[in-house]
Amino acid sequence: MKDGSDFMIYLDYAATTPMDEEAIEVFSQASRSFFGNASSLHDIGSESARLLNMSRQQLAEMLNLKKEAILFTSGGSESNMLAIDTFVASKPDWQNHLIVSRTEHASIANFVCKLEQSGYEVTYLRHLEDGRIDIEHLSEALSEKTCLVIVQHVNSEIGVIQPIEQISKLVRKHQAFLHVDCVQSFARLPLGGISPLCDGMSISSHKVYGPKGTGAVIFPAIHQLKASIPNITHEFGFRPGTVDVPSIASFVTAAKNCENIIENEYERISMLRMQLIQQLTEKEVDFQIIGGKTEQLPHILALTFTGLQGQYIMLELNRQGFAVSTGSACQIGKQEPSKTMMAIGKSEEEAHQFVRLSFGKHTTAEDIHKLADCLEGMVAIR
Repeated sequence: MKDGSDFMIYLDYAATTPMDEEAIEVFSQASRSFFGNASSLHDIGSESARLLNMSRQQLAEMLNLKKEAILFTSGGSESNMLAIDTFVASKPDWQNHLIVSRTEHASIANFVCKLEQSGYEVTYLRHLEDGRIDIEHLSEALSEKTCLVIVQHVNSEIGVIQPIEQISKLVRKHQAFLHVDCVQSFARLPLGGISPLCDGMSISSHKVYGPKGTGAVIFPAIHQLKASIPNITHEFGFRPGTVDVPSIASFVTAAKNCENIIENEYERISMLRMQLIQQLTEKEVDFQIIGGKTEQLPHILALTFTGLQGQYIMLELNRQGFAVSTGSACQIGKQEPSKTMMAIGKSEEEAHQFVRLSFGKHTTAEDIHKLADCLEGMVAIR
């Protein structure tokens, strides 16, 4: 019996990705041969420790950092929360002010809300119409009490790219920490240039064709940080728990395979994006593009269709064999409008019209053509 996914065209790569075949093979082999606890002192543990060390080194080279900066986690959400917890623990109590963009992932938004309830001051940054943060507002909000600024590199709903270089300069002047959620940008954009500008970065395996339940938090200046929990023996003293070496090896394999084709994929997916926009325009489909005109990751295309609910579009496309989203996968099941749409000044009605298409390495020009035909039919019969 075939799985339903065999008959569908998958256009939800921003939510998760199918595993890379080589990564699956590496996971299988490592699970058989490197099952030992990397912290054990016997030879079986030492073999696992060597594979872990090699994986850490390879990932560090991708980011132009030392391997000691890499801490492996269970994924992007844990990486975000561990980073915030670490940065807060590394500052004196009187520095209790956080600055956060309004479009952050739920793992950050919820953790910051918890800190706010416990007495921390939080400033939520305004956004421009294209999704970028208001740099002037950031400059005004920074003070000597600011301990941490959090900004998502690429927004998971509309794909806008934040100006990390410009943000970093402002944050460094005030000696605050800067944490950047790079879950959507890692292995889709080269990050070697921005990694030295961040105090923390979070990445996730399953966004880059690796296994779920694996990720990393990156601390380029880890020697300046204090662990939030004392006496931890794993991951340089910052994260407890036995390290999942097979998943990490698989994750790094998948990430390196993405890195090898990063420029070609960027150009190919940019072309697919333009083809879809052109075909919808030629078919006179009434649609609007949400996002930046220049600072934009092509892999994510956010659209609205006048007079049509995004949930209707998503369900109807699903019925016709396309897997798309109405926003962040972590928000599915909730009835609230897209927080990114609301943050950039859209009405609640417009926010409910939001549909996200996200492209990956298996997306083809034929897929795009079929999607354009399908959307034309849906809009025409409403």
